[in-house]
Amino acid sequence: MDVSGAPIIDIVLPTYRMEPEESERFYPSRAKALAEKIAAEELGGATYDEEDAKIWSLNISDKVREAVSMSIPNSRYKIIVQTILGQLKDQGIRVASRCLWDPSTDNYCSATYTNQTLFCNVLVFALYTD
Repeated sequence: MDVSGAPIIDIVLPTYRMEPEESERFYPSRAKALAEKIAAEELGGATYDEEDAKIWSLNISDKVREAVSMSIPNSRYKIIVQTILGQLKDQGIRVASRCLWDPSTDNYCSATYTNQTLFCNVLVFALYTD
């Protein structure tokens, strides 16, 4: 806040660059490590419960989005996180997604966490915008 008590708002102006600088790139390996760590912290020792799963998936998505956004300096990436959480009972699941993007700047990663009663799949998409 400034001296008048009004919040300070950072405005990011367009740079008209078509690609991010090397230090500003999204690296899937870093995002995957963050997503795996957050899922393990949130779900460590948890037993599957349908009502709790809703809250867990929202918390994981929010925390991963925030952590990935903070890990990219001066980020012009739009970060989208999709968390799928379900009960582990000898079933199969297939998760698919489609995106229209620029393969030279945009990317994604997938992280998985499982324990005795549940599975969690976190998809992180990063789309470069300017």
